[in-house]
Amino acid sequence: MIQSPEVQAAKSRAATLSIASNTILIALKLAVGIMMQSVSVISEAVHSGLDLIAAIIAWFSIRESGKPADDEHRFGHGKIENVAGTIEAVLIFGAAFYIIWEAAHKLRAGAVEIESLGLGAAVMGVSAMANYLVSRHLLNVAIKTDSVALEADALHLRTDVYTSVGVLGGLVAIKLTGIAMLDPVIAIVVALMIIKAAWDLTKAAFFHVLDVKLPDDEESLIHDVMDLYRSRFIEYHKLRTRKSGHVRHIDMHLVVPKQMTVEEGHTLAHQITADIEKCLPHCHILVHIEPCPGGCDSCAIECPKRYVSSPAVP
Repeated sequence: MIQSPEVQAAKSRAATLSIASNTILIALKLAVGIMMQSVSVISEAVHSGLDLIAAIIAWFSIRESGKPADDEHRFGHGKIENVAGTIEAVLIFGAAFYIIWEAAHKLRAGAVEIESLGLGAAVMGVSAMANYLVSRHLLNVAIKTDSVALEADALHLRTDVYTSVGVLGGLVAIKLTGIAMLDPVIAIVVALMIIKAAWDLTKAAFFHVLDVKLPDDEESLIHDVMDLYRSRFIEYHKLRTRKSGHVRHIDMHLVVPKQMTVEEGHTLAHQITADIEKCLPHCHILVHIEPCPGGCDSCAIECPKRYVSSPAVP
């Protein structure tokens, strides 16, 4: 199921904005961090560098995931976004451990005096505000388009907001106390926050590669739709759900009365599919029709087999 060109364009513009924003912030943080000899500011530049790589990966994955299904990828290219999110998570883990290694080295060697604290604080403030605005825009577009890649990019930038504020607070503390050793300590705290964000991203992106089921609240919407039609079928079972990029794949077996015609069964399945799609956008739904195996001459309303919901996979 391919999203409209307008939706794809909106996703691409958001990813491009992220690339531009991160490029500018990297230059600012790196220049100021080297001038100040501050490992915490440089760690923020490294973090933004990873965010830039993540933004480029997101931009590429969005472009590729928008391609229609073909002979080699008959379920479409949606999982490219999940793979991209997983790669981003790995990169972020690597950056966090690098920051910890550098900070530990500074703690062993002894922190040097940090200069131009006011300039560093200003850069961190600008970074926090810019990343907040861009991440909010990315998250809004991600929610509207159900984009895993954009959501991952937004989470990266939102983490950058928190870490920038943390570094800003640390620089203020150094200014007030004169304790330069706070700088590598702050860098380690920043790295731990980055690791937490990377783990959250891993859960959001990688687990869908393993075809985990849809969230419970989304599956409950499917059951609610089935409740609306319970008088027209016997029961349903083998409900399976998964997500590939922005597309939700749903299939189930629907047991209908033996007397129901093929045309009636097809119409019922079509109505159920249409109602599920109203609740859950971007769905690919397959309903397998089965006749009731009972030996009844007629399918009475009182039949005990008429409606027994069986949502679990057998």
